[in-house]
Amino acid sequence: MSDCGCDKAKAELEEFLHNELSEQQCNDIREHMANCDDCSAEHLVGITLTEKVKQSCQEKAPDELRAMIEGAILRADANV
Repeated sequence: MSDCGCDKAKAELEEFLHNELSEQQCNDIREHMANCDDCSAEHLVGITLTEKVKQSCQEKAPDELRAMIEGAILRADANV
């Protein structure tokens, strides 16, 4: 394994977070982050952001809001 460097680690961070890289590429990035506080911090931000997006996508709109939106769509369709 070889240290991939900050530029490469940061450029491939999103793919790394989503397991879209080869095992070797992941290992290189892991090795780099083990010795680089800056890239480790970026990785932590990426993990936190990814988790928050996943959580927000799982939230359900309140029934009242859903009914209001559906009603507005039906009225808009009726006027077209």
